Amino acid sequence: MLSAAEGILLSIATVEAGLGVLGNTFIALVNCMDWAKNNKLSMIGFLLIGLATSRIFIVWLLTLDAYAKLFYPSKYFSSSLIEIVSYIWMTVNHLTVWFATSLSIFYFLKIANFSDCIFLWLKRRTDKAFVFLLGCLLTSWVISFLFVVKLMKDGKVNHRNRTSEMYWEKRQFTINYVFINIGVISLFMMTLTACFLLIISLWRHSRQMQSGVSGFRDLNTEAHVKAIKFLISFIILFILYFIGVSIEIICTFIPENKLLFIFGFTTASIYPCCHSFILILTNSQLKKAFVKVLQGLKFSEKRKVLRAT
Repeated sequence: MLSAAEGILLSIATVEAGLGVLGNTFIALVNCMDWAKNNKLSMIGFLLIGLATSRIFIVWLLTLDAYAKLFYPSKYFSSSLIEIVSYIWMTVNHLTVWFATSLSIFYFLKIANFSDCIFLWLKRRTDKAFVFLLGCLLTSWVISFLFVVKLMKDGKVNHRNRTSEMYWEKRQFTINYVFINIGVISLFMMTLTACFLLIISLWRHSRQMQSGVSGFRDLNTEAHVKAIKFLISFIILFILYFIGVSIEIICTFIPENKLLFIFGFTTASIYPCCHSFILILTNSQLKKAFVKVLQGLKFSEKRKVLRAT
């Protein structure tokens, strides 16, 4: 049984997960409909569809994993299910982080303004940068997959031989965790770097614009400030996601501390939930579609009221 605090926190996490699925499903559907309508898929559309789809799977994996560990721990850890979930999690997590990284770098190359020759070279060759990122994803995934396969085999042999009480020693586990996620960590650092550089570029440009007094310049400055706020919120949410996942993994050593585990689940679920709605409210195409949906819901509600009266 869960305590009152654990139950409340789990309810919050479940609501976050539900909203995350709804928000990301909406993003994927809007971009898929735009693709079908125009018979053409833009780079930004592809990245948004991929990011939204991978985050839907991440939310489901986080939720199912949390409920299985909380309510059916003996069955979960004793069956082959944990091995299957590990492989799926590794693949989907790589995709989620890669799409977020690609989207950040795409916006960075498209919006930022630097005079550096390397930046100018990349700005003119966005496709090559995308191919490089794709190569990073495949290389990272293959290395992580082979490492997880080895660890799973070693774990099974060790379990049969009973050579130690706990194979996943804290020190060894930390080393294994870093090696398995070295690619994800690298992509994460690339995302942070791109976002910070873009913030610097926008901040410098907004300071230059502030010297103007025209309404046009005021609107541009306001747009730059909004973009900076969006990037800062994305960085915070992305960091919270990694912290939450790390807490869940650390709780492998302290399974009796359910409150900490649920806190990790809640923290990790904030990113796919909040960032999807931030994207909807800041992207003009998604915002228009969202307003239409709300107007449709209001209209159907009015019709129901009129019929009832």
